[in-house]
Amino acid sequence: MENMEELIPIVGRLAEKYTAYEHTSVPYEKVQQLMRAVLYCMHEAENSCPGGTVAQGNLSALQVYEAGVRRVEEKVKGALALYNEISMAFADYGHQCLYDTVVKGLPEFFRRYDIKFCPQDTILTLDYPVCKDISEDTGIDKIYKFILCIQAEQKFLAMFPEGYVADVWSKYDSRWYGDMAENLCEIVLMETAGHVLAGKPLEELDFAEEDYQRIQKIWEQAGEGEIKKQMDSVWKSLIQESLEDSQGLSEYLSDAVDNIYIRLGNAAENGTLPNLF
Repeated sequence: MENMEELIPIVGRLAEKYTAYEHTSVPYEKVQQLMRAVLYCMHEAENSCPGGTVAQGNLSALQVYEAGVRRVEEKVKGALALYNEISMAFADYGHQCLYDTVVKGLPEFFRRYDIKFCPQDTILTLDYPVCKDISEDTGIDKIYKFILCIQAEQKFLAMFPEGYVADVWSKYDSRWYGDMAENLCEIVLMETAGHVLAGKPLEELDFAEEDYQRIQKIWEQAGEGEIKKQMDSVWKSLIQESLEDSQGLSEYLSDAVDNIYIRLGNAAENGTLPNLF
């Protein structure tokens, strides 16, 4: 990374553009923001071609920055194109937080995102939790990854019978008094696990006491290892039969699946399975 002396002129040029060349003073906080903007773009350039001319130090700081700005612009165009593609067949299944984040929030990001002066600003809180940790990302990086997550979730949820996902969410949401900020895929995976373990058809949404007892018995007799083996086989088969990129989707859902096993085990040990299904 270039030293501070190389960055100051770039920040100075940005400050002039920010004040429209009126030679007015720029608050210290704004200068810090502009410095972060420069660093963000330079990191984009470095990350876009590891081992290339940027990493080898063959470019000036200004050239690296300008390459980074172009990379940010490309990501914005790519993210917007992907968002528009998803929007054509997007389904929120009655999940208010998912709807608000994707349908209301993301367009606001593209309207307000400032590539020149504040590319590091994510703008949105992205209240809907996805199955991949993107907490360390900011700006268009975070938004792009979030949209990719939504794309994966939409493909997964579309594999289930029409109305099933909405019914599962409605049952879960009403139980916990609405407007839940929880991942929809994880809820559907949990419900599917319950149906498989209880030997219950998906269309029979409500669980009876004998269903809970059957799941409890399987857990006690087979143990976590065997349960995971059975369920992994079921989900792998489900995904492989429906999608070309089954490996990518399996990797995306892996953390959600692990959470399900933890919650299922805790519920079985504490006699609280009815709280899950």
